[in-house]
Amino acid sequence: MSVRLTSDPAEFQATTFPFLERDPVLHTIIMSNVAERAARTYRTETDPSYFVSVHDHSGEVIGVAMRTPNRPVYLGALRADLSNEVTDTYLDLLPELAGVAGDRATATAFANRWTAARGITATESKGTRLHKLVTLNPLPAEGTPRKLTAADLQLASDWVNDGFPDEPTDLEWAERHLKDQTMWIWEVDGAPVSLVGYHKPVFEVCRVGPVYTPQEHRRNGYAGALTVHVSAEILAQGNRACLYTDLANPTSNKIYAQAGYVPVADFVDFTFEP
Repeated sequence: MSVRLTSDPAEFQATTFPFLERDPVLHTIIMSNVAERAARTYRTETDPSYFVSVHDHSGEVIGVAMRTPNRPVYLGALRADLSNEVTDTYLDLLPELAGVAGDRATATAFANRWTAARGITATESKGTRLHKLVTLNPLPAEGTPRKLTAADLQLASDWVNDGFPDEPTDLEWAERHLKDQTMWIWEVDGAPVSLVGYHKPVFEVCRVGPVYTPQEHRRNGYAGALTVHVSAEILAQGNRACLYTDLANPTSNKIYAQAGYVPVADFVDFTFEP
């Protein structure tokens, strides 16, 4: 077994995508992050990413992980028995790390090894569930969908910063969605009440998100109706749809199940603290 490290997304893509494309839904986060950086369509970054691939004795890829700037290490569906090699690679590379996310057994093993080596603690901070769309069902709500416009850019950035403070966005982020036509607004009486975006397809898989509704407009079905509309757009383009939910939010999990999404895998986030 061997481990290879690179900061070149194009090199990593060439090395690992034949392995990852066997299940592009399960590997959606790594594949989209790598593909966007390899294509240089991701926002400008001053710090490097660190991509890791694990290879068997014949050189075949059997696991991957990544750490993008200012983010936790992401293990995805990495097998637990490969965790030590990946952890040690990042231990030699990163003096500090905010946390780790991925398959529960693998992320737990990584966190245990990391905290023992650094003399810090790890706290489970979030659980997520990956879903894939099987049969799309309508979810009616008052109002209508429309695509994002230039007039919506600041609103979209502000909404997503409010809903996802750990994943800050800016106007450049919103402008990319406008350019790619990958974000929609739900309107009621001409007023925006909800927002849903999605990632461009990688091996014919689009990941839905972000999904956000301001507090004052929640519990009206807007996000569910707009997610169905966006999912239908993805299907019409000949692609498959998937999305992540927060396991601590039973309402959203129930809504997406009603829309036709079914669970694929669960993941966990750990935060590292002194």
